[in-house]
Amino acid sequence: MMITEDQSLSKRHQCRLLEVHRSGLYYRPTAEPAENLMLLRLLDEQYFRTPFYGTRRLRAWLRQQGYRINGKRVRRLMNLMNWQTLYRRPRTTKKHPGHPVYPYLLAGLQITRRNQVWAMDITYIPMQKGFLYLAAIIDVATRYVVGWSISNTMSAEWCTQVMLEAIETHGTPEVVNTDQGCQFTSEIFTSLLHEQGIRISMDGRGRAIDNIFIERFWRSIKYEHVYLRPAKDGVELYEGVKEYMRFYNTERLHQSLGYQTPEQSFKKAA
Repeated sequence: MMITEDQSLSKRHQCRLLEVHRSGLYYRPTAEPAENLMLLRLLDEQYFRTPFYGTRRLRAWLRQQGYRINGKRVRRLMNLMNWQTLYRRPRTTKKHPGHPVYPYLLAGLQITRRNQVWAMDITYIPMQKGFLYLAAIIDVATRYVVGWSISNTMSAEWCTQVMLEAIETHGTPEVVNTDQGCQFTSEIFTSLLHEQGIRISMDGRGRAIDNIFIERFWRSIKYEHVYLRPAKDGVELYEGVKEYMRFYNTERLHQSLGYQTPEQSFKKAA
């Protein structure tokens, strides 16, 4: 992969030809001490087992693993990996100052066609040294990944760019569902959806189950690729994720889709 300063081809056009998101041009692994990287890896795997654990339980669990760690450090690591605790019962949601939170629209909704509902989320991706973030957008009816990107920051601008490129490539969805993260409640992200006439749906606070389809996708990509083949750097991670996305969309059979691939289902569900 090489992006040049060729005056005849803009970086935007070169990225389109190479199927690379522009945000991925500048990714660098975030520097962290070796022990923190080990703790982040442990927390990442533990999330799939106990997504309902909060700071206190995680601190106790890590101490049982032999790590002397305080609550402040646990909270910082949880924030770095975007840990969204799944609470056992509903909690009152506190809105981000100046950011509206939208209602959850998918309860009882029959999702039967492509571009009816897209789900978007961000997850932490560990590497041999450092880590990066992966954003992905899934067409809920067909499980087809319509957009993805890798970055070293979880910015609203990055999420907005990934969504815009997915819309330009696959059309406009009727509804987009996300969590209540500040990236998705930001003005730049919600303005894009409003301009496109897209209805906004957001999970309830502490309700990861509301976005269950992309949560299942995170589990698939991590256990089937990321944990098995930890990348040595950002370029290797990008190439590996790109190959997994191709496999997931075009080869991986889904029981819920009648043992079709997401691509086959996407093409039929117009």
